[in-house]
Amino acid sequence: LPDVRDGLKPVQRRILYAMKELGLSPDKPHRKSARIVGDTMGKYHPHGDSSIYDALVHMTEEYSLNLPLVDGHGNFGSIDGDGAAAMRYTEARLSLAAMTMLDNLEKGLVEFDPNFDESEKEPQVLPAMVPNLLINGTTGIAVGMATNIPTHNPGEVIDAVIACMDRPGISVQKLMDYIPGPDFPTGGIITNASELANIYETGEGKIKVRAKTVIEKGDNGRTNIVITEIPYTMIGANIGKFLNDIASLVENKKTTDIVDISNQSSKEGIRIVLDLKRDADVENLTNMLYKKTKLEDTFGVN
Repeated sequence: LPDVRDGLKPVQRRILYAMKELGLSPDKPHRKSARIVGDTMGKYHPHGDSSIYDALVHMTEEYSLNLPLVDGHGNFGSIDGDGAAAMRYTEARLSLAAMTMLDNLEKGLVEFDPNFDESEKEPQVLPAMVPNLLINGTTGIAVGMATNIPTHNPGEVIDAVIACMDRPGISVQKLMDYIPGPDFPTGGIITNASELANIYETGEGKIKVRAKTVIEKGDNGRTNIVITEIPYTMIGANIGKFLNDIASLVENKKTTDIVDISNQSSKEGIRIVLDLKRDADVENLTNMLYKKTKLEDTFGVN
């Protein structure tokens, strides 16, 4: 589980601290990920190298985090769930956002603890000049408790922090003037905005996120449904599963309106194109896709 003050789990904090110790600031060259993982494991985090590397990879993902904390160089996987290359091939350094987390470490703002064999010191928490927990969200599980916090817009969160400093007793309702709701890196539309006030008040609830679609003219007078933003929960292998689900609907004759499906997503962003028949009922089909596929999904807040 993360610490509420810097929004980091111990492995993430230790990776960032090890990278700072290696001098991997954004203006320096990238360094092999294996070196970073080795330093983290040997000095601060006596656990498996694969779990440390997985945490490093996650901190590079622009589609998972609003402010990635690591700047990766090489194949760090994709939104489709492709894994990163082995750590001997990839390289990394700290991002500018990570520097705002680490700045002023030497000024005695935070306590340092001895590491596992008392040969080094490590920070209990980072100074964290940005409110990382709300901006980047988190998901975590422990004994008897779990958390799932959505990501939020960095500018909105910082405005809310300033409002809290000006008026320490500010209400949740007033804070929602600054942060009207989550802001997912994959986009999407929140369809149950009226429930957000209760979710922020209680800390629990379900956010319904729907993909963003546009209607485009296709070939031969056909219509295309183009998906340009997806629910945050679709990150990982779920885009492939979503395409399979649509293919199954066509195979099982649940719909005869879809002629072809193509995933034209690239570095520029998501673009999934559904080619429809000429006389297809677009609205009816879209509603069916919301019901029967992950085109609309829920994010459980905790």
